[in-house]
Formats: sequence, C-alpha cells, structure tokens
Amino acid sequence: MASPPRSGTAALVGRPNVGKSTLLNRLLGVKIAIVSPKPQTTRHRILGVVSASTGQIGVIDAPGIQGEPGALNTHLADLAWQIVREADAVAMIVEARSRPGSSEAEDRQTLARLSAMHKPAILAVNKIDRIAKPLLLPMIDRYRGWFDFADVVPISAKTGDGLDALKAAMLKVLPEGESLYDPKMLTDQTERVLAGEYIREQLLRLCRQEVPHRSAVVVDYFDEAEREAKASGLVRIGATIFVEKQSQRAIVIGKRGQMLKAIGSEARRQIEGLLDARVYLELKVAVEPGWSERPSGLAKMGYG
Repeated sequence: MASPPRSGTAALVGRPNVGKSTLLNRLLGVKIAIVSPKPQTTRHRILGVVSASTGQIGVIDAPGIQGEPGALNTHLADLAWQIVREADAVAMIVEARSRPGSSEAEDRQTLARLSAMHKPAILAVNKIDRIAKPLLLPMIDRYRGWFDFADVVPISAKTGDGLDALKAAMLKVLPEGESLYDPKMLTDQTERVLAGEYIREQLLRLCRQEVPHRSAVVVDYFDEAEREAKASGLVRIGATIFVEKQSQRAIVIGKRGQMLKAIGSEARRQIEGLLDARVYLELKVAVEPGWSERPSGLAKMGYG
C-alpha cells in the first residue's frame, strides 16, 4: 500500500549569504529569488512550490538571520522568525567548512531559538562542492550536538548535488495531506514584484561595494495594456531606485548616465525572459535620507 501524500511548508533559514535563494531557485528550476553576495538581499517572504508524486513542499525563502542593528535589519529578522513560526518544518542552511568558524556561534543562537519552537528541522550543509566530503563529518557532529535534527543532508545548491535527498527529507517531516497549492503554481510572487527584484539585483551586482544594501527599488507602474492587446505586445514598467545619499545617487547614475543605462539594460533583458514579452523600462534614481532607519521609510519601500 502506497504511503499517503505529505504536504506543507518548509522555511529556509540561516545566516546571510549561505545560499538560501540559490537553493530555492535550484529546487524550482526557475529564478524567482534574486542572488547577490551582499547581506540581506532577500527582503520578502518568497514562496516556491515544489510538487512531486509523493507530496508537495511550499518552500519559503526567509531573510538571513543576523543580529545587526538598524530598523531594516530588525524588520528583516522579525520577518524571518515570523516565517519560521508559520512553517510546518525548517531547513537550516549552513556553509560547509573544514574547521570551526566564528559564524557557528550565531548558528548556535539560532538553533537555541528553534529548539523552543518544537518544529522538525533538517540541517542542509551547503557548498559541499568547495571541500572534500570526509572533512564535513566533524562539522556535522558539532551541529548534531547542538540540536536534534530530523536529518542532515549535504548539498550544493550551485551544482544540484544532494537536492533530491533534501526534497525527500523535507517531505518526510511534513504533515500527511493533499497538496496545498495548484500543481502548476511555482510561486506567489507577482510579475510586478519580481520585476522590481530583478532591477535591484542588477543594482547590487553592477554597483558592488559603492552602493550599500540600504538601497531599494519601488515599481511605480506596470502597464500590460499593449501585452494583453496582442501576444507580442509591450509591457511598460517604470521604477525608482532609492538610495540614502546624493553621492550614492551619482554612482548609480554614473558618468553620462552609463551605470543607470547598464542596470536598465541587463534588468530589462532578464525581465523580458520572465514575462516572455518585450519590455520598455524607465528607471529613475531618488535620494531618501535615512529611509532604512525609519518605520515610515520602510513602509515607503514596501517593507513596512
């Protein structure tokens, strides 16, 4: 007799830049979460739906958990823990390492808080493509000593190694029940939201260290009228890039507008792939001093 299907939600948690968004994209086979080496790239609750013959996993990418001060960081940390509280299970993502690192102290604090929530949790040791697998064993033993994990799965979100085992481990700890989402559904993110995120990804990628992560993108309009009128129609999108200082605005615009043009060109190319339509993209750059430190500023950027 076949086992009953299992379905539910699993939150991806961990410190910034451990590969949660890359993992979500790899699990889905579609890019719905932007990726950047800068901390706190993920700022929203992003749901990706993984459907299988044995059940369905609503994988939720959460902002990185860290204790840095500031209104934006506090908001993102609160959002991450809210996602954990609402999920049926947790997959804690950590980076593979051959010797103890200072980041393990933060992971222990996260695990202590998870213990009080009494949720099934899986440890996913990511980036195993960087080190020899036998070197993982001492690290895994340390983490098992700190938390009673339902399973430990070494993975590489970059190469896809171990992801089938991770999906199986996730399904095993989810409740029995029918699918929560339409099998054809991949994400709950709207095209408008994804377009804004694609723009922010290029901003972070091209400006690198010159513009801190306290920049934001607000989509001012998303006009599909021409797209709906004919299959090969145009989608018109307007967005404002917000930074906190005039000097940052000058960097984003660049000499003779070349940086803003490059951001727009690459973002438009990716958005056209997402929408399968031609895109007219209008970008502006504005200064909103100290927005990341004010509740009103967070709300204006869509994080309130």
